[in-house]
Amino acid sequence: MSTGFKGKFHRQNMLSRFAKDLVRRSRSHCELCDRNGTRLDIYELPPLEEEPSAEGCVFICDGCRKQITEPKKMIPSHWRCLNNAIWSEVPAVQVLSLRLLRRLVDKNEHWASELLEHAYLDTELEHWADLAE
Repeated sequence: MSTGFKGKFHRQNMLSRFAKDLVRRSRSHCELCDRNGTRLDIYELPPLEEEPSAEGCVFICDGCRKQITEPKKMIPSHWRCLNNAIWSEVPAVQVLSLRLLRRLVDKNEHWASELLEHAYLDTELEHWADLAE
């Protein structure tokens, strides 16, 4: 993967190619908290592939993005939305939901551990979720 400003610009350009697909897939709602009427951005799930794809991305609002990228500022009550997101038909949304639930369990959020106990993901998706941790 390219590095530096030029590499980042190139990657963002590549991501913008399938933004319309993500808008359709999400119906212009945050794929985690279901918020609409706000600006949504593409969030790539780490580890990043050489070539980005829509399957490795989630379309999320700024509120979710900030809490994902700055875990110390997580507001646990915001993530109650994971009750729905973990059951999404989109594998990337399921994987990101699983990662977030694990963070919340580490913060001793009882409701998150209960949800995690009842959640079922394919072995392949669980492996994907483990890759970034």
